[in-house]
Amino acid sequence: MRSLFTNIKELLQVREPGIKKVSGKEMKQLPSIRNAWLLIEDDKIADFGKMDAVPEIAADETIDASGKIILPAWCDSHTHIVYAGNRELEFADRINGMSYEEIANRGGGILNSAKTLQETSEEEVYKQSAKRLEEVMSLGTGAVEIKSGYGLTEEAELKMLRVIRKLRENYDISIKPTFLGAHAIPKEYKEKPQEYMDLVINEILPKVAEEKLADYIDIFCEKGYFSIEDTHRLLSAAAEYGMKPKIHVNQFNAFGGIQAGVEHNALSVDHLEVLNPEDIESLKGTETMPVALPSCSLFLSIPYTPARDLIDAGLPLALATDFNPGSTPSGNMNLVVSLACIKMKMNPEEAINAATINGAYAMELSETHGSITKGKQANLILTKEIPSYTFLPYAFGTNSIESVFINGKKLD
Repeated sequence: MRSLFTNIKELLQVREPGIKKVSGKEMKQLPSIRNAWLLIEDDKIADFGKMDAVPEIAADETIDASGKIILPAWCDSHTHIVYAGNRELEFADRINGMSYEEIANRGGGILNSAKTLQETSEEEVYKQSAKRLEEVMSLGTGAVEIKSGYGLTEEAELKMLRVIRKLRENYDISIKPTFLGAHAIPKEYKEKPQEYMDLVINEILPKVAEEKLADYIDIFCEKGYFSIEDTHRLLSAAAEYGMKPKIHVNQFNAFGGIQAGVEHNALSVDHLEVLNPEDIESLKGTETMPVALPSCSLFLSIPYTPARDLIDAGLPLALATDFNPGSTPSGNMNLVVSLACIKMKMNPEEAINAATINGAYAMELSETHGSITKGKQANLILTKEIPSYTFLPYAFGTNSIESVFINGKKLD
């Protein structure tokens, strides 16, 4: 199947092969071709160029993209899409003055979601999660990472990871699974947290590895959750099974989580709402991708990741949704890109780079996703007629997407 797009107003994020990520000043550069054509063969990007030099192409279908922009689909490297139920009552509690941490301390938060998931059948969890996955795909996401972490028992954590595996089997979108058993300490282990870490490391982790249910390991390294010592212990254990770290750090406190991640060659360190100069310095010269989650900051009314400090220090930055029932009940990457510009002072070029090529890097998908490059997967967003790509973050409440293509196929 050969699909030819013609008269593209602007073909965005055009890159040569081999570019894995962009950092610092490079993030302000967004290569593009104006008045372009693009050829898809089956599920891959085959060729592209300027309309005034388009060759004779025998295509099965030709799509006139006059006035429209094509860019690579979003790469969302941090989500918790697999969960059961919702936490709308806690949303009302926060409006009435309770903090996220206060709600968690009374048994709400992650523990609330864990209880619901434990009581929900695997089939029902799959059904709810598949609906969310279809929603984010329709909003332009072409690759996604999904974590466990709302199980907090061996049975429930494995249930979540099996649901993620089933989603991978049934949907064309690239899905990267992460084991997040160390997301919170269950009530029954509140007075004996080390026993829960023993359970995660000695009982659940080996089964996850045996069934090949996860590519990555994660831990919520935060005061009141898991310590630096816990983090070192879990990441070391997971390394024995070939699981790379993608970890939650610096959401509420900066106390060495980034440094722990870097020491274990973490693929990414995510959240980073609270940063100090030492944190930024420790990321320089590493292969670890900082990941910001601005819609979480919006929903919880907490600080936004200081993107300017990171980028101006010469570092890369990726953007992701953190889609989850408690702190970010949205998987809309378009909103994330807008928030990055509005609240984090990123310019549109930086935000789009962060949500495409750098997001792909944070899932080890640089060879196949994140840019318009010959040979990469044909995961594309075709916009409606818009004045420029700056309109995408500017019109934050408008759906500017006309069509989404995953592996060369237009989504219904």
